[in-house]
Amino acid sequence: MEETRTIAMDVSTIRFQKMKLKVLAGPDKGSEIDLEQRITTLGTAFDADIKLADATVSRNHCRIEATPLGNLLIDDDSKNGTWLDGFRVERAYLKEGAEIRVGETVFEVRDAKQAVDIPVSRTDRFGDMIGKSLAMREVFGILERVSPTDATVLVEGESGTGKEVAAREIHKHSKRKNGPFAVFDCGAVPRELIESELFGHMKGAFTSAIADRKGAFMNADGGTLFLDEIGELDLDLQPKLLRVLESREVRPVGASQVKKVDVRVIAATNRNLKEEVKKGTFREDLYYRLAVIRVRVPPVRSRREDIPLLVSHFVDGLAREHGTKPIKISYDTMVRLQQHPWKGNVRELRNFIERTLILADAGLTDEVFLSDSVAPEVRDDAVTLQSSEGPVVTLSVRIDEQFKDVKEQLLTEFERAYWKRMLELNAWNITRTAKASGVHRKSLEYLIKKYDLKNNV
Repeated sequence: MEETRTIAMDVSTIRFQKMKLKVLAGPDKGSEIDLEQRITTLGTAFDADIKLADATVSRNHCRIEATPLGNLLIDDDSKNGTWLDGFRVERAYLKEGAEIRVGETVFEVRDAKQAVDIPVSRTDRFGDMIGKSLAMREVFGILERVSPTDATVLVEGESGTGKEVAAREIHKHSKRKNGPFAVFDCGAVPRELIESELFGHMKGAFTSAIADRKGAFMNADGGTLFLDEIGELDLDLQPKLLRVLESREVRPVGASQVKKVDVRVIAATNRNLKEEVKKGTFREDLYYRLAVIRVRVPPVRSRREDIPLLVSHFVDGLAREHGTKPIKISYDTMVRLQQHPWKGNVRELRNFIERTLILADAGLTDEVFLSDSVAPEVRDDAVTLQSSEGPVVTLSVRIDEQFKDVKEQLLTEFERAYWKRMLELNAWNITRTAKASGVHRKSLEYLIKKYDLKNNV
């Protein structure tokens, strides 16, 4: 592929050929999908780029990456594999006319007859962000170009990938670097307080307003406001945020006059906001106002070649922080680290290295081992779901992971337990079960396949 220099800092461009996927079989049969990003993920996960209704497809089933050598299909440790022209593959380059099968869904690869240039940094870091993979250098290439501007940025990615780090580095590399960097977590503030916390309030505006208070926008005046977990913002408040973004004026709760603010906004989410727009839980106009520039921070599982660099960075940095000697990492151990799924992404990897470093300093080990003796103790609490006839099922709730990750795991457990119990109560009669639960029979059939539910009676 052609590579050409640009004038934007230390950035080059990589040209790749765009593709289309025509769905030949499966629940989404007949649809045609344009691959408009360098990396496109396929699966049933809520944040997948191509979200499939096929219950036999894994949450994160596979992905397609545009590389200098062509478009590469990569299996993401799916349950039933990724197949290309009848052969199960882990990594394979695609050609026009090839057929991809995931679960019961079959795609035909089509050439979109269009080439796209993507900026890619020549360096392996952007401030505190580290990575030599093409995926991360693509992120750095975008950040190097956008940081000096005042453009609004939407940072996307799973929990633990480093979205706040990216926001801080955008601020540090901007003309606002000497101004404040304020953080507002839309998912951590009670609904009734969000408007006051964002826009401020006047004394006497409500019972507990005993004095005037600046909101997040005023605290960030002259600098950058980072709106974390923007997908959690209540639908009723979204028009007010949109109004502020467009007018750059805020009206504190209880005030009669607006106040001008000079703020750059960076938002972050681990949700697929396009899907939220389709569902009606996120305003389309607000989405496009926030997504002037979209940056996706990739999960660790899609950039395993970065793990040695990250491990070395964490070992050296944490050793200085704790005043200990850096630990040694053997080749075999590094291979195991690269094979580990790291569901908590960079955050989980960093915490693991810190734990191991502390244990090594205590003389327990001088290397990193992925074993039960090093892994953190997993604590859980029990949640029992009730019906009018008594308890239905008890679920184990992990409390060693972040809320949103645990919530998604718990939802999966709940759905599996709910449908199994409903089928049992209706003697595994699918039509009766579908009617009793208020879903379409076809949807129930997909759910039975998705959760591998079987009648063992």
